[in-house]
Amino acid sequence: MNPVRVEARRKGAYGVDAPSLLPIPAVLILINLVDGIASRTIVPFVAAVVIVVAMAWGLYASRRGKFVVWARLLNDLPWRGDERVLDVGCGRGAVLLMAAERLPSGRAVGIDLWKKGDQSGNAAEATRRNAEAEGVAGRVELETASMTALPLADASFDCVLSSLAVHNVKSSGRDRALDEAVRVLRPGGRLMIADIMGTRQYRAHLARLGMIDVGRRGLGWRMWWSGPWLPTHLVTATKPATPSLNGPERP
Repeated sequence: MNPVRVEARRKGAYGVDAPSLLPIPAVLILINLVDGIASRTIVPFVAAVVIVVAMAWGLYASRRGKFVVWARLLNDLPWRGDERVLDVGCGRGAVLLMAAERLPSGRAVGIDLWKKGDQSGNAAEATRRNAEAEGVAGRVELETASMTALPLADASFDCVLSSLAVHNVKSSGRDRALDEAVRVLRPGGRLMIADIMGTRQYRAHLARLGMIDVGRRGLGWRMWWSGPWLPTHLVTATKPATPSLNGPERP
């Protein structure tokens, strides 16, 4: 098939990541401004500027940067077009719908608990509206479920994706989320997890599960969430094609 290029520019409305955290830098900016005025020193004003820059960087990553990065990641995969793809913690569909664009005869499934603290306006209906706007509604299915207990069959997906979602699970449950992602992945299938914390743990656990080609790398400045102090890393792995370890072969 002719390759389909995923474009970073989107037609849907995808909100802002972690909106519940936005008041924190706003309060810190105000405190530093008041301190600077009261003390008549420059240090609090410099601190306020640094916080503004970090906040602006995070908003850029949320509104634009992550789309550019994920478009490149998806364009680099060797798609056939008939794959089944799972997005774990899909939110309003930023990555899910870009994957769906590559699946003219495939299916993209998104699961989420739709918590608005994780993403502004997070709801299954918002994701459905975005799927309509992007022209891929017929290729997309949504499930309300925890990533630690996927209501999905073993070895049923060619690719499992996740963007900035696994860290929202309590640390005691993150290994279980990875167990579930590997369980539903077909032998030879690819796993890609982008996150801002815990990625060394993910890499180590995937290796313990017997995944191969396990790697971890930074995704660059477009996905820095508070400047270089909070970068995003990508963990990738492939499920080995060994039936005795990985369940039934793909039909």
